[in-house]
Amino acid sequence: MINDYPFGNLDLASLSLWIFFIFFVGLVIWIQRENQREGYPLVDEDGSKADAGGIWPVPSDKTFILPHGRGEKKLPSGQNLDRTDLALEATTGASGFPFAPTGNPMEAGVGPGAWCPRADEPELDGHGHPKIVPMEKEGFRMAAGRDPRGMPVVSGDDKVVGMISDMWVDAPEQLVRYLEISLDPENGGGKRLVPMTMARIRSNRVQVRSIFAQQFAGVPTTKSPAQVTKLEEEKISSYYGAGLLYASAKREAPKL
Repeated sequence: MINDYPFGNLDLASLSLWIFFIFFVGLVIWIQRENQREGYPLVDEDGSKADAGGIWPVPSDKTFILPHGRGEKKLPSGQNLDRTDLALEATTGASGFPFAPTGNPMEAGVGPGAWCPRADEPELDGHGHPKIVPMEKEGFRMAAGRDPRGMPVVSGDDKVVGMISDMWVDAPEQLVRYLEISLDPENGGGKRLVPMTMARIRSNRVQVRSIFAQQFAGVPTTKSPAQVTKLEEEKISSYYGAGLLYASAKREAPKL
């Protein structure tokens, strides 16, 4: 028997299936291209353009209007500028091998102490106010847990370097982000921040194991006594991270 239907065996069910299939393929392609808005185009270690390994080109620029009057940003062309102050050198001519820091590894900003060139401005909450603020300035109080203010700070070589003078909180999240240390004069003096995740509050002290006493003076400072910028957060956290490997030669030695 000859089929007289103009579309053969196509019915509503198969039509819906084909429409969904075409839509799904298009959605995957769109998501893959949108995924290339930040961090692209990829580059090799020598700065040349890398083969991303994909078949879809980098998308055209899209303009994002930043909140609180901070202007506009175009991606993917408007990426953060690459760092040009990398104090490192290749350990071998072949690609894929590690780079070694040059000079003072604690200040090189590479390896475990690497940081990104984020904007030198504080992160804002939904109302346009700085998110991270000193607890004392904003009138917050402890609701639970052990209050570390007034406790001595003990370094990775078991020396007292100062005392905790305040806590810096993420106001909208109601979460402590940094502890403020008032350093003793022999350890540099002044105030420094330590990320809460890099400190341990004991019953009678605050332990900071990642760096040693003589290295606290090198902790990056903030421009404002009541604000910390995103760039300052990067550098402060990276300094303590660098100490996990570079604080002493023994930490760099292999463990077998």
